[in-house]
Amino acid sequence: MDSALSPSEQRMIAAAADFAANTITPNAARWELERTMPDNGIRPAAKAGLTGMLLDESLGGQGMSKAGMARAMEQLSMADMGYAFVMIVHNNFMNAIADGGTDAQRQRYLPDMLSGECLGAFLLTEPQSGSDAANVTTTARKDGDGWILNGAKAWITSAATADLLSVYAQTDASRGWRGIATFMVEAHLPGVIRETPYSTMGAHVMGTGGFRFENCRVSDDTMLYAPGDGFKGAMAGIDLARANVAAMCSGMMANSLEVALAYAAERRAFGQRILDFQGVQWQLADVATDLHASHLMAYAALAAIDAGQPAAIPAAHAKKFATRAALAGIAQCMQAMGADGYKHDFPLARHLACAKMAQYIDGSTEIQNVVISRDLLRPFD
Repeated sequence: MDSALSPSEQRMIAAAADFAANTITPNAARWELERTMPDNGIRPAAKAGLTGMLLDESLGGQGMSKAGMARAMEQLSMADMGYAFVMIVHNNFMNAIADGGTDAQRQRYLPDMLSGECLGAFLLTEPQSGSDAANVTTTARKDGDGWILNGAKAWITSAATADLLSVYAQTDASRGWRGIATFMVEAHLPGVIRETPYSTMGAHVMGTGGFRFENCRVSDDTMLYAPGDGFKGAMAGIDLARANVAAMCSGMMANSLEVALAYAAERRAFGQRILDFQGVQWQLADVATDLHASHLMAYAALAAIDAGQPAAIPAAHAKKFATRAALAGIAQCMQAMGADGYKHDFPLARHLACAKMAQYIDGSTEIQNVVISRDLLRPFD
């Protein structure tokens, strides 16, 4: 797949691998133990060129394809999927501003987002809605030359540290999803209340949490998507998001397999290397097969997206399969290492928590089955 990428994209993928090895890997266990993002946020990643990957070079970005960015994020996920997911959200927000924003909005927000001084977050999910993404009850009421926001958002990546919020709010409940608009809200504004981050099974580097809005006033020029376009804007990127999750799961599986193989080649039991036991060999061979399939499915979906072809079904298949394969495969790699695989001395426990998280984000496994089933049943309607 890499041979289809441009030389500049391949250099960025190499830069991502270098950043993962030298910055994320040495610190990821500590970040998880401390349940925090690093003090310097994403600025080191920005310095390495890992922001603005999809942005045109005229805007200061890298001009990468969707598949190229996914390959870079796969490299980061080999070290820590939580950190990679923060970067995916940030990059996608920047791309939304570049594609749908005004010149003034691009000039106002993109430079600081490129430098890592401003971290972006998407605020779509709400406490009562979960996978029912269109069930937005956060309201935006017109007030002179601005809007008044009220409501709550949940399960927000980077909620603990985000500076700029892409808030989906309902302007007219009678219109359903057609009333949803998107506003860019600076997190320091009066009426923006940052909730305490969640305590979860893992991936605390993501700073997942919620926000409340209590009579938060924003001006007209903060609107990114007008009513009728907000929900369409959110759904327009869902296929890419799902394919990216599949690619990131592939990264975690690849790293887990590497660690398990290296461990089993060194550890001895009953007079021979663990790796010489056929049971262990076959166990890891099954992981390798699932990894190969996950990789192919992820990048088939990404190729369709880059080509402008329908990708909802390939992306749903990829996310469903890769998240299941990662959860099972990482556990198998841990088992091959015995009790040592359970220790935080190795990255597998961290990967396992992220693999479970991956089954929820950007549409749960059950939602992927809904998408796939509808396509299967269409000829019988």
